[in-house]
Amino acid sequence: MEVEAVSSLTQFGIAGLVGCMWIVERRAAGARERLVQEAHDRLIADRTRLGVLVQALRDNTRALTALEVGQRGIAEALRGLGEPVRADGRSPVACDASAGSGGARGSAPGEAVG
Repeated sequence: MEVEAVSSLTQFGIAGLVGCMWIVERRAAGARERLVQEAHDRLIADRTRLGVLVQALRDNTRALTALEVGQRGIAEALRGLGEPVRADGRSPVACDASAGSGGARGSAPGEAVG
């Protein structure tokens, strides 16, 4: 507050001093109110940005989960492709399992060994 304004208000004695104090308090309250409003606006903006960030994180997690499921399926399919196949189209693993139930191991006459 300007010195001239203070001196003009204080010339009215106690009433002028009380009036001067009221004006100073109102200006300070206005400044505080502006600071509180700015802080509130920043919080609201941060909340909005945080909501967008959390949604992006959820979407990315969902996409990564779907990617993992797809990769597991591909790995399982490739694992099946890596097994050797006999001429009769059966996997040697399946043939070995049936041979363990009393059948003879090896190939029958005329079968190709592969």
